This record gives sequence, C-alpha cells and structure tokens, in this order.
Amino acid sequence: MNTSLDQPTTGVRRLMGRRTPSKQYASTTPLRAITRGVLAGALGTVAMDALLFTRYRRGGGDSSSAAWEFSSGLSSWDGAPAPALVGKRLVEGLFQHELPASRARLVNNVTHWGYGMLAGLQYGVVAGSLRTPRVLYGLPFGAIVWATGYVVLPAAKLYQPIWEYDRRTLGKDLSAHLVYGLGTATALRVLSSARTESS
Repeated sequence: MNTSLDQPTTGVRRLMGRRTPSKQYASTTPLRAITRGVLAGALGTVAMDALLFTRYRRGGGDSSSAAWEFSSGLSSWDGAPAPALVGKRLVEGLFQHELPASRARLVNNVTHWGYGMLAGLQYGVVAGSLRTPRVLYGLPFGAIVWATGYVVLPAAKLYQPIWEYDRRTLGKDLSAHLVYGLGTATALRVLSSARTESS
C-alpha cells in the first residue's frame, strides 16, 4: 500500500472530493509548459510556412524553400511584409534609433519566428494547465492568432481594416493560421507525451 505523503490515499481523495491528476497533468511545470510551448510554436510556424510556400510555388514563384523562408532578396522597407514593418516599429520605438534598409531581412525573420514562438509559449502555458489538452484546441488558437493580427495591424496602420479585404484573401490567411494552430497543438501534444513516457 502506498503511504507516501505526497500521494493521498483513495479514501482521502474521496473526502477531498477530487480525482488524482493524470500523470501528464501532474508532471507539467510552468518551465516545461513554456519550453514546450516555444518549441511547439516554432514547429507550428514551420507547418504554416510549408503551406504558404506551396501556395507561392503554385502561384509561379521560383525561389528555393530556404530563400523564400529566410526572405532572400529583401533589402528595403518598401514593400516589406508585415513582420518586418512590425519589428521595425518595435525596435525604433524602443531604442529611438532608425534601422537601415539592410536590416529588413533580419528583422522580418526575427519578428516572424519570434511571434510564432511567443504565441506558442502562451498556448503552452494555457494547454499545460488543462487536464487533457487536445489537438483540436489548435483550431480556436489559430483563429485567435489570426483575428489578433486584424486588430493590431490595422491599429498600427500596417493593414487595412478587416472589412476592406475580400473573402478569398481572408480565407487564405485564416486557413494558414489554422494550420499554424493545429501544428502547434500537435507538436505540444507529442512533446508532452514524450516527456510523460520518459518520466
């Protein structure tokens, strides 16, 4: 019979009116949730970018996957994607120093990957507090990340208001973020399962 002080007996559990947490739930610490979330967010970003790159190639793009992924050829703020412009605003606002155009590529990559991992960190903390996080929770998570962009970026004058985009554009953007959400949730589930089995 297990009489360890950190494991209440069945009778005590009944009196306290709660069930024993699952092994996965019990082994999740804040640091593990953060670490898993960051890694899962990076893998979710890979999944989303794989979809976006496929669309790019179907649309006639001829860059290699590495060149496309890491913004090869981006050397100006003019026509730079939203992540580059958001990063530029943040850095210049924080340090009161204007970034040269030669930094557009670096800022785009850091902001894109940083945002994906930061959102994954937040998902990891929330999912880590749930008894049984499910992969399908990635769908509302991806939708929230998508919707947040259409609130923050128009406010920063980097996007038009959401109602000025056509349904096709919004649908393509939403589907990419749903892939990100599912990829992040799947990666987190795998990372959590692997850790539980090795404990």
